[in-house]
Formats: sequence, C-alpha cells, structure tokens
Amino acid sequence: MAFGLIGEHLGHSYSPEIHKRLRGYEYELCPMPPAALPAFFARREFQGINVTIPYKQAVIPYCDALSDTARRVGAVNTIVRRSDGTLYGDNTDPAGFQFMLNEAGIALTGKHVLILGNGGASLTVKLIAAELGAKSITVIGRSDFESMVAHKNTQVIVNATPVGMFPHGEGCPAEPERFPALEAAADLIYNPLRTRFLQKARKVGLATADGLSMLVAQAAASAVLFTGEDCGEGEAARVLTGLRRDLENWVLIGMPGSGKSSLGQRLAEKSGRPFVDLDLEIEKFAGRPGSDILVTQGEAAFRELEAQMVSLFGAKTGQVIATGGGAVLRRPNVEALRSNGRLLWIRRDRQYLATAGRPLSVDLESLERERRPFYEGAADVQIEHNEDWETAFEKAWEVFNP
Repeated sequence: MAFGLIGEHLGHSYSPEIHKRLRGYEYELCPMPPAALPAFFARREFQGINVTIPYKQAVIPYCDALSDTARRVGAVNTIVRRSDGTLYGDNTDPAGFQFMLNEAGIALTGKHVLILGNGGASLTVKLIAAELGAKSITVIGRSDFESMVAHKNTQVIVNATPVGMFPHGEGCPAEPERFPALEAAADLIYNPLRTRFLQKARKVGLATADGLSMLVAQAAASAVLFTGEDCGEGEAARVLTGLRRDLENWVLIGMPGSGKSSLGQRLAEKSGRPFVDLDLEIEKFAGRPGSDILVTQGEAAFRELEAQMVSLFGAKTGQVIATGGGAVLRRPNVEALRSNGRLLWIRRDRQYLATAGRPLSVDLESLERERRPFYEGAADVQIEHNEDWETAFEKAWEVFNP
C-alpha cells in the first residue's frame, strides 16, 4: 500500500475519492483492530497514511518525530515514511478546520465559542479557536449537554461529537434557537451533508459550516505531505465544489400529477445518476399499488410506509429522487430529504395535473390549498411547469447544473 487510511471501523469513506480527485493516486481503506497496530507499523509498508478514530493518539508512540501541530493538538492524523525509513507524524485537522471556517465566512476572533464534545476532535477546534483569538472557549462533554443552555452568550457552536452522524442522522446535539446571541454553527460531521443541527441553524438564519469542507481540506494538506506537491486552498475548493455537486441528491417535490417522476427520470438519464421514485419504492416494499394501500388501509398507513422510504433513500447520495405529493407533509421527512438533498418544487396549475389512479386527487383545489404551505416551506428552489416538457426539463436541469 502506498497511501491509505487506518481506523477501527471505516465503513463508507469519501477519502479514496477525495485523494483521487486531488492527485490521482490510489488510496486504500485499511480497517484494523487495535491488536494489529504493532505489526502494521513494524512492517512500515506504506508511503503515507491518514489515521482516524480511535487511533489518533494510539499511533504517536510509533512515530519517530512529530510536527509542532501534532504536539499541540496531542494527536496524529497523518504519518509519512521518510526516505530514511523513519515515520513522521503530523496533524492536518487544524488546517482543515481553519479552511472550513473560512469557506463558510465564520469568524472566531473575539467570540464566545461553545465546543460540544470533549474527544479528540474537540482538541483541534479548541486549538484553532485559541489561535484565532476567541474571547472565551467552553468545552462540554456529551454527559453534560443539559448544562449548555446556561451559556446564553454563546456566539459560535461547534459540534465535535458523532451526534447526528449516519446512520443516526435524526440526532441533534443542540437547539440553536435556544441561544439568543448565536451567530454561527459548525458541525464536523460530513455524512450526512447537512445534519439536523445545521438544518435548524439555517432555519433561524445562522451562518453554517459542514464537515465535508474540513474533510477535503485536511486531505489536501495530507496530500502535500504524501507527495511534496503543494495543493493550496484553490485545489481544495475545486475538489470540494465537485464532490458536493456529485454527492447532493436532486429531490423533486410537488402536487400529485405535476410531472415529478417523468422529469426525474429524464434528469437521471442525462446525468447518469440513479433514479428513485418513492411511490414505486413503497409499492415494491408493500407488494401492492399505493392506491390500494390508501383505499384499504388509509392515508395514515401509507404515510408510515412513505416515511420509511424517505429515511432509507434520503440517507443515500448522488441520486435523483421523485417524491410523492404528500412526502413533505411531515417535518421529519423534509429533514431526511434535506440531509443530503436539494429540494425543487415543481409548480403546475391544477388544470394540467394528472389525476387518473390517484385517490387523493378528487378535490384538487382543496388539496392544493392544504399542501401549498408545505411545498413553500420545504423547497430550496421552484420552477413552473405549465409549458411543454422540454422547457420544464431545461428549467430543472439549470437548477441542479447552474
């Protein structure tokens, strides 16, 4: 192995794709138990590795030398085998966190900063906050979360815990609206792209920063150590833009019969993305048409099945998703779809809506009046679909490919 990542449980990692986009080299994932570390480092069969949970401190004794940054943080996330065979340990997380703040336009100088979590990640955040001149820095462990509301003067909150991380994306470590002085929220989690914490922060108008930017920037800094070739912030920004575009789901919402499935299928065909029709997925799961479920079991039973499909597919990335007309009636569904997606409302006048085989479309006027506020509240952007299909498709394509 030339380059790669070691950790105990790596699961699905974006790191191989990020390093491929940065410098084109192969990058391997190497999950290993703690007992395997001594033999791994004895062999030293690598040029450069990244280190993740739970080994960022455990690998320090295997390093022959440490950077000043690694010493100050007290952890190592990058190890390079030098020409003389010795191992040099560094930590690129501080550079990643600094980039994350810059990219989001979040300043810590003179601010009251609250860090959630007292694990290894919080050490990086605390170091950078101090270097940037934060007015105060408070670190709260997960067992003490209930006490955080006492810090009413908090201006920036940074989540350095796994609360809200896939596959438990419904978790939220703090309620931003409970902090009257809050200006910004940052979350080190990168999967999902938008945690519930960041979604709530955006809802009350705060600046937000997500963990994907930190992941890409720390990888870029590691690539410099691996290859000796400077990447620079411009390179990290380029990779971040492309990765965000490719990972983000394109989600279509709107009234039944507004053309979500037809437009979604065509968007998928042109982009090469997988297409997901949530109504069809409900039918596959239930083994019968959705109209039968609505007629025989009622709308409540159908909505429960719908919520399961929304949760399942909303947690995935890089798809085109056509939702059912009532998918956004439940707030948890909207949050699940927004976790990795951008929501496009397909607006179509009633006279153009298809109604055949749709039990809930008997009284379109009442249905539209009831649902319109939900579409308005859920949509990130909207287009009108009252002209020909080609025009509607071009509008939708432009939304996702500006």
